[in-house]
Amino acid sequence: MSDAEPRHAGVSRRRRILRRVVVGLCVLAVIATAGVVVAYRQLEGNINAVQIDLGDDRPEQVEVEGPDEPLNVLVMGSDERSGSGIGGETPGLSDTTMLLHLSADRKRAYGVSLPRDLMVDRPDCVGKRGRVVRGAKTQFNAAYNVGGPGCTVRTVEAITDVRIDHFVVINFAGFKDMVDAVDGVKVCVPNEVNDDIGNIYLPAGTYKVNGNQALDYVRVRHGLGAENGDIGRMKRQQAFIAAMIEKVVSRGTLANLPRLYRFLDAATSSLTTDRGFAQLRELAGLGSSLKDIGLDNIQFITVPNEPYPADTNRLQFAPEANALWRRIRFDRPLGPLAADAVVPGRKPGELPSDDASQDPSPGPSGASPSTSPSPTTTPDQAAARAAAEAERRRIAEEAGLCA
Repeated sequence: MSDAEPRHAGVSRRRRILRRVVVGLCVLAVIATAGVVVAYRQLEGNINAVQIDLGDDRPEQVEVEGPDEPLNVLVMGSDERSGSGIGGETPGLSDTTMLLHLSADRKRAYGVSLPRDLMVDRPDCVGKRGRVVRGAKTQFNAAYNVGGPGCTVRTVEAITDVRIDHFVVINFAGFKDMVDAVDGVKVCVPNEVNDDIGNIYLPAGTYKVNGNQALDYVRVRHGLGAENGDIGRMKRQQAFIAAMIEKVVSRGTLANLPRLYRFLDAATSSLTTDRGFAQLRELAGLGSSLKDIGLDNIQFITVPNEPYPADTNRLQFAPEANALWRRIRFDRPLGPLAADAVVPGRKPGELPSDDASQDPSPGPSGASPSTSPSPTTTPDQAAARAAAEAERRRIAEEAGLCA
């Protein structure tokens, strides 16, 4: 046997090994690609798309400058309890409604909560049985019971003159699964809650909530703060959503593929939306916009409101609401209304770090901050900071949030 034969055999062996490695990598690539395709189809198939008739008498879209068009998405939380594991009976109302506005330049986003107890002039709507239900003066959340998301969208457009581009309905079960997918959200409950009306019981303290306990926290309307009822509950919901957004964007969910998939699977499984928004790339574009905007430029507020004269247990829009709807129509920042905004990563009522009246850091061992002027702080600045801290605490305590 010549010396050349082993060398030839060695080269052939190396070629065979290299070929097998390349084939193996190709197979892995195909499997990975197929997995992505299957996952994509699975997630997109989760979304329930419905067609709604909004008629022709809708607000016109205002043209604004920007690389994209501003986007207005109406988000509704359905209390339909079928399969949710939540007790009680319900006609399928939407007790949580938020108008999410994304600016045309995608540099800011804000959500405006609409109280369920608002008295509004509901327009004619196509009812659930396909028949037209005549408009009436009624409580806002009744629109969902009359004609589902279509009637709610028509009502919001009629009372705000803001054109809604898309809508999203999130059900109870889906909300719980989304919270569980990010391994819970930390909340601070200032007082023990024993709500016999809603059968909700929560211990006092700071702790992480999952599942039904998370749902109880955002549903509770009694026993948490001075602002019982819908207004306090909306502020807690805003704080909870802000905390969940912060966790999804800032705390590893986007980089943790299994956790991200679980979150997206839970989110898409809970959604009912219009057909134009039911494609995964559209929802991914919305999520990417929120991520690119930055947490500090995402704000949540409640529409200015006041007691309804005919029934003080109900509400109506305050005069300042007109300015808010105009800001949305013309794609403007919130302006003075941002003072009460909930922002991911900030305490309720806390101002940005570059604001002159920001509340100071706590003293040692969590002591109350001092209002005494420092060498770099004027008496006016110290007074402004103290006032801002007092206002922040008032906002938190009224909403049943820890200050």
